[in-house]
Amino acid sequence: MTKYSKSDILKMAQEEKVSYVRLQFTDILGTIKAVEISVAQLGDALDNKIIFDGSSVEGFVRIKEADMFLHPDLNTWMVLDFEDNKFGKVARLICDIYTSYGKPFQGDPRYILKRQIKAMEDMGFAALDVGFEPEFFLFKLDENGKPTVNPVDEGSYFDLSPIDGAEYVRRDIALELERLGFEIQTVHHEVAPGQEEINFRFAHVLEACDNVQTFKQVVKFIARKHGFHATFMPKPIAGINGSGMHTNCSLSDKDGTNLFYDLNDPMKLSLTCRKWITGIMKHARGFSAVTNPSVNSYKRLIPGFEAPCYICWSDANRSSMIRIPASRGKGTRTELRNVDGMANPYLALAVILAAGLDGIKNTKDEDVLPPVYDNIFALSREQREAMGILNMPENLKDAIKELKADPLMYQTLGDHTFSKYVEAKEIEWDKYRTLVTPWEIESYINK
Repeated sequence: MTKYSKSDILKMAQEEKVSYVRLQFTDILGTIKAVEISVAQLGDALDNKIIFDGSSVEGFVRIKEADMFLHPDLNTWMVLDFEDNKFGKVARLICDIYTSYGKPFQGDPRYILKRQIKAMEDMGFAALDVGFEPEFFLFKLDENGKPTVNPVDEGSYFDLSPIDGAEYVRRDIALELERLGFEIQTVHHEVAPGQEEINFRFAHVLEACDNVQTFKQVVKFIARKHGFHATFMPKPIAGINGSGMHTNCSLSDKDGTNLFYDLNDPMKLSLTCRKWITGIMKHARGFSAVTNPSVNSYKRLIPGFEAPCYICWSDANRSSMIRIPASRGKGTRTELRNVDGMANPYLALAVILAAGLDGIKNTKDEDVLPPVYDNIFALSREQREAMGILNMPENLKDAIKELKADPLMYQTLGDHTFSKYVEAKEIEWDKYRTLVTPWEIESYINK
């Protein structure tokens, strides 16, 4: 449903004294890009007339196909009051990418997600509701303004000042998000020093992905305003917990009924929900390179730090990859715990949605996977394998291999993005594997 019209936006821009508009989009690696225009060009932008050079963007197009058009999503109009501009306010619109032939660009992550939303609707589902739980670290800057890995505090779960020195930064971020229209649910210190979490209300999947990109921008901006650096890097410090982005999902019908809930089931979970879970588990190794896209991602997915390493589900077991939170009824949902904040949210939700729908469509009733209640971290590899519990990939190289072996991932991402994404990740792995680290020097220089 359209929230704003072209005339609404032009009127709001005038009333809010907007002087500058940022036309945003996201590349295949999840980086936010923008073409910036003066408010005088806003009318042209709203008529989809702004062009940019797609050959300059990671994973987009070749030189001969360079011209791409920005089609703003009018519902994403937002005045960014937190950005200081003495010449007037800054606003933003999130855009879809179109080719010069007037067709959606096949490599646009937002379009790839929209394609999966259409597949979901064709199966009779009205909406996928998504709630992200992004964690991040706040680090001090050095004398040159460069980020360090020195946490801003020594706090742990739910600590308050003076142990938690970042309380006022979190509060400022939360208040700014509320001014932008976010409904903030919880704000607290996480388990590791300098680690924070701010949760906001779920939304339909496309809006939820737009929201998490906005969230990251606000977090980084407000942190820098306070003289700190915010990072969503999964494992910036060895030996302490890393940061994830737990992803809560539920399917609903046109009446808003949560289709994961079943009052008559012992666990209050529907067969649709169990098949969704089965599909996600079936493709978890295949989509890992998308939901956990960096070399560093796999240094978080290790035993001992509350991150899921093993592919299983439970309504009580926090060592499982998929957890079912206690809430039932409208709040029934699956919490996918492996996802991290470096993932491109549009691509991550596209592959998660595709995997879940595949499970619903192709899993026989008798083949739904059962929950696991054992402490998986306490089991040997042989015991886990006997129970059919697989490991997540242990590094990016293995994750790329699993991605290439899963036909559903190729189908979901499409030929263009699949090949460009694999190429980028193989380059990343090759750069990492040929690097000589300080640990190697320290360990072997005197051997």
